[in-house]
Amino acid sequence: MINIKTPQEIEDYRAGAGALSKMVLRRVGAMVKPGVTTLELDEVAESLIRMHGAVPAFKGYGGFPASICCSVNNQVVHGIPSAEMRLSEGDIVSVDTGATLGGWVGDNAWTFFCGEPSSEARALCEVTRDCLVAGIKQAVPGNHVGDIGAAVQELAERNGYGVLRDYVGHGVGHVMHEDPTVPNVGRRGRGVKLQVGMVIAIEPMITLGSYEVETMANGWTVVTRDHSLAAHYENTVAITEDGPVIITEDDQGPWCSMQGGVI
Repeated sequence: MINIKTPQEIEDYRAGAGALSKMVLRRVGAMVKPGVTTLELDEVAESLIRMHGAVPAFKGYGGFPASICCSVNNQVVHGIPSAEMRLSEGDIVSVDTGATLGGWVGDNAWTFFCGEPSSEARALCEVTRDCLVAGIKQAVPGNHVGDIGAAVQELAERNGYGVLRDYVGHGVGHVMHEDPTVPNVGRRGRGVKLQVGMVIAIEPMITLGSYEVETMANGWTVVTRDHSLAAHYENTVAITEDGPVIITEDDQGPWCSMQGGVI
């Protein structure tokens, strides 16, 4: 069932869980440096979330053991933070953060650079970020989820990249995953029609090679089957009469240009 939110609920959502989830994402992203462990990132994220009276949305969800997903290089999504995963120069690091506050779940992700990435890694991240923007622009009343998927797919494949089929965006609100699913591939005019008051997580997951993936032995971490690099960007977005409203927005993205991968 698709849950419709009122304008006031959307504003409360944006000011609370959305703003906190984005703040935590930026603070954690600023810590991405050579020598830092992904467990250290997780510990800071959880501390910040709880300090603001919220609950980490991911921790315990379906048994997930951490407060953030932290996926490095060929890990696409659902990377489990670890004291053994120490970041190195040139890594690209997808951080996915979520906070539950005031009964709403904020959900957003960004791929950060650890030091200076390779030119191909930078290009992958720039296109993936642009795919997020392209998808958000399609999030208007009367369009369909297929319009979002088509926009993402067309841009990624035009640049020679793979687009994940097995993992998708989703509705979000009082719980982490609501209807509808929001694929990153699709045909325009197909799928669920977008209505005012819907809130969805749009999250392109793009690879440098094949879109085929597999899950590691830990049962969570999704990696590219061909070991190619992957990037992941996500925002929680409300469908309104005035166009898309990013619930997890700040003045650093996704609309502005990339600056060293820190934004």
